[in-house]
Amino acid sequence: MTDEVAEATGQTPVEQALAGGDPHRVGWFRFYFTDERWEWSPQVERMHGYEPGTAQPTTDLVLSHKHPDDYRQVAATLDEIRRTSGAFSTRHRIIDTRGDVHDVVVVGDQLFDDDDRVVGTHGFYVDVTPSTLQRRDRDFSAAVNEMAEARGPIEQAKGMLMLIYRISAESAFELLRWRSQETNTKLRVLAEQIAKDFLGLAYDEELPPRATYDRLLLTAHYRVQN
Repeated sequence: MTDEVAEATGQTPVEQALAGGDPHRVGWFRFYFTDERWEWSPQVERMHGYEPGTAQPTTDLVLSHKHPDDYRQVAATLDEIRRTSGAFSTRHRIIDTRGDVHDVVVVGDQLFDDDDRVVGTHGFYVDVTPSTLQRRDRDFSAAVNEMAEARGPIEQAKGMLMLIYRISAESAFELLRWRSQETNTKLRVLAEQIAKDFLGLAYDEELPPRATYDRLLLTAHYRVQN
């Protein structure tokens, strides 16, 4: 990417390098209640072992990939989503078409139609499988280190995501970077807003419910002051 393109996109050279990270680790999904229709991004297809455009996800297919020990938990969560039309988050394992096990975090929020009626849920998958996290080339590692040293707000937001979702630093950064790209919001600015939102929550001794953080994370870009 040239300096002119970097200036136009608002990305620093470090952010440009990070944009070349593993494309398999974060992706979006949508689930429509009425006709039980699912949509997956190419990244989520790959997590399940399919080439982009080759899978037609259904509820049965989605559940068939859940690890046997986690199947009941995920099925119960899906039933609860249908019943309450609420936000959710879960961490569980999936088994791809090759038989490999992936540890994933899935977060979803209400999906509205043009009349502001809840018609489904949408959100993202993050693959936090340890073996996946260890596949880092030297350029990416150097970029992460430089970003960590120069970007205090990003480190702060990363730490909060690590605590709330019980994920590694690399997974937290991938999640931030993905939300930045999906919402066309500069990474530093988005991280500042997420940290501001999380710190602004009022509570006594116990942290607020996970769903509170889910919604703030998914909507932070709307509150960014341009």
